[in-house]
Amino acid sequence: MKIIDVMSQDRPTLSFEVFPPKTSASYQSVERATREIAALRPAFMSVTYGAGGGTSDYTVGIAADIREKFGVEVLAHLTCLSSTRDHVARVLDQLEEKGIRNVMALRGDVPEGGAPAHDYQYAAQLVADIRAHHGDFCIGGACYPEGHPESPSKSADIDHLKAKVEAGCQFLTTQMFFDNNILYNFLYRIREKGITVPVAAGIMPVTNGSQIARILRLSGTYLPERFKAIVDRFGDNPPAMAQAGVTYATEQIIDLIANGVNHIHVYSMNKPDVAAGILASLSEIVT
Repeated sequence: MKIIDVMSQDRPTLSFEVFPPKTSASYQSVERATREIAALRPAFMSVTYGAGGGTSDYTVGIAADIREKFGVEVLAHLTCLSSTRDHVARVLDQLEEKGIRNVMALRGDVPEGGAPAHDYQYAAQLVADIRAHHGDFCIGGACYPEGHPESPSKSADIDHLKAKVEAGCQFLTTQMFFDNNILYNFLYRIREKGITVPVAAGIMPVTNGSQIARILRLSGTYLPERFKAIVDRFGDNPPAMAQAGVTYATEQIIDLIANGVNHIHVYSMNKPDVAAGILASLSEIVT
């Protein structure tokens, strides 16, 4: 099944993101975690792609394992900033060989110290390339409710997003956010600009107080006072922070679904207990 078919359903869906191991030594533990999450039978699972393609082989392997052993549809990430067209074509060929037809087309982060672009500078170029030469793929893309950190303005960021959709991107998944009003305002703005493809809300359950510093460094996302109070109170108590973080994320999801945002993509951080906890709390809402 293609992800656009999942996203076109007029009912709530829950999907999870997992990431491949950075080294072969950790492959088994990551594989075990992803299999436990797959056993929960989410609508689909996405598998991330290392910066510069460093874990691209693991991405294909983990994605194929999920699909073949559990029958859960997968969305394979593919970044392009440090890649050549030949490399991208090889990865797409590998995905096709494994029967994987869903790709999340991303520019990718600029490595520390900077890196020259090869054949791609923007995700829209990758989307257009996939559409032109591998037309059977369903293509997803990323969007930023608070604006991409490198964009000069929110308006310019939406213009870039529209170019990505016009190039062939069929659905979007948001960067994490912790205030649902930010997403509601973003959806209004992109619809006004004529971007009508389905949008999945990306939710990050914060289960460890140390995650906050990294989140702020990478995205600069707005943290509501209620969320800050939770981290201040429970951040030094790992079990309590884990419980509070899952509860906060679950409440976000319930509010989103109640307001018509049906498709939720959870950044699980390869934690089966987090995925299971959220799914259990939504058992009568996401069926």
